[in-house]
Amino acid sequence: MSESVVSSVPCPSLRSLHEILPQEPLLMMGAGPVPIPDRVAKANSVVINHLGETMSQVIDQVKSMTRYVFQTNSKWVLGVAGPGSAAMEMAAANLVEPNDRVLSISNGFFSNRMAQMAARVGGIVTEIVTPVKEAANPDWVREHIEKVRPQIITMVQGETSNTVYNIHLKEIGKLAKEYNCLLVVDAVCTLSTMPLKMDEWQVDAVITGGQKGLSSIPGVSLLAFSELAWSKIKLRKEPVVQWCLDAKLAENFWHNNGYHYTAPVSGIMAIHEALKLVCEETLEKRFKRHLRCSLALQHGIEGMGLELFVPPESRLNSVVGIVIPDGLTAEGICHHISHKHKVEIAGSFGQPIVRIGQMGEQCREHNLFRALHALGCTMRDLGVKVDLPTGMAELETYLQSLGR
Repeated sequence: MSESVVSSVPCPSLRSLHEILPQEPLLMMGAGPVPIPDRVAKANSVVINHLGETMSQVIDQVKSMTRYVFQTNSKWVLGVAGPGSAAMEMAAANLVEPNDRVLSISNGFFSNRMAQMAARVGGIVTEIVTPVKEAANPDWVREHIEKVRPQIITMVQGETSNTVYNIHLKEIGKLAKEYNCLLVVDAVCTLSTMPLKMDEWQVDAVITGGQKGLSSIPGVSLLAFSELAWSKIKLRKEPVVQWCLDAKLAENFWHNNGYHYTAPVSGIMAIHEALKLVCEETLEKRFKRHLRCSLALQHGIEGMGLELFVPPESRLNSVVGIVIPDGLTAEGICHHISHKHKVEIAGSFGQPIVRIGQMGEQCREHNLFRALHALGCTMRDLGVKVDLPTGMAELETYLQSLGR
């Protein structure tokens, strides 16, 4: 007797996607993902043979543009099907061998994640924690290098979780080479929003995600290794445990037109267009736009009477942290601004702040005005006394004073 063709698990009753999504699109002004340009969205609809000649040409251009954006001449540019954290894990899995000494500079949630990843692949990790609102001090880092004698140092350029900017990255790169260490840098929220010079600053691995400064889709990420880092990968005594994240296997697809796994074709098309937009704008103009818009937003927030979390000398431009007024919660602020004003901002990871992103397509004048107005109205709606007209005037005045 044949088995019944009727499913034993019933088909669920579902709502259509347009019933789930808000009727009015939300302006994404949180800590990522960010709005996607039309060219990137269109490219993300393309599917081609992931091993064909056309894909080979696309990959060659992605690598060339990545070298420009990372400011490196290294051959060893790779991509990974996964978020920025997958690129982070790829760097850790390939560079950290069992019993390698790792010094992890921790400013917050995401730099701590790198320490965890290094420990999980067998590294002997010493995590040094900076004060919450401060960048890592090179003299302090040197003291710990002297004690630990690490083979690898990990750090973030911008700690998204608390909006701290490690402004001394260049000096720490020099320190790493002085002590024969590899330096691994998370640039997920900073790449293309502020300067990072991989070769000049002697960084050995840079990782980034697509969904922040590059304004591409989440789920396809990039990383680059220096020649020194690649030599360590090639000389590993033990194979990388994570098969998908093995850089030597990834080399087959990214450099030899061969097979590793089925590449995220549409995502690679999207990141190609995102990188091309960066190249067309140029890094110099892009950095200027981000700095101008972020400083204008900061002036507007303070002009309204709200407090920024991090002092100017350590403040990240690509994600701005705002102290939550007494009596409010991040959840309450984010819920109100989203549902009433159709603007998405973000809470934090353990700090008493809400965060507004200034990355890629977020960083446009019309977005600043809408986001600041929505924030001021939300605070007023929730019972906080703010000077919204002054905040908006400060934003406009600062934008005009710096020009375009």
